[in-house]
Amino acid sequence: MKRFILIVFFAGFFLSGCKEKTKPVDVKRFASITGLKPEKLDYYKQLHANAWPSVLKKIKECNIRNYSIYLQKLGDAYYLFSYFEYTGVDMDADMKKMADDPETQRWWKETDPCQQPLPEAAAKKQIWTDMEQVFHTN
Repeated sequence: MKRFILIVFFAGFFLSGCKEKTKPVDVKRFASITGLKPEKLDYYKQLHANAWPSVLKKIKECNIRNYSIYLQKLGDAYYLFSYFEYTGVDMDADMKKMADDPETQRWWKETDPCQQPLPEAAAKKQIWTDMEQVFHTN
């Protein structure tokens, strides 16, 4: 029994040094903001409390991780703050892949009418306004 334990110990010791080294992932962080129509507040929360599995899967397939949306009321207006990390190598291609997905398009038909774009986004026929990162630490 002692011999078996020693063999397992040394095998584990030597094999642990032979692990394949993984390349660090290049993470790009993105944040954006949009308004939320007050009358759509409950519906928007309900949608996201039961996000569609196919949409969540597509988000991962498109190299997006750590995706969060936060809600804040300022005065009488509601705002959504979105944050995600992109780990792919071709964001344009990944975003096109997501935009071309029929289930994601169906999801957006539910969420987009809830949102109230800020003026600069509305002028570009967009929903979300990109935000500038001014600080980050790990």
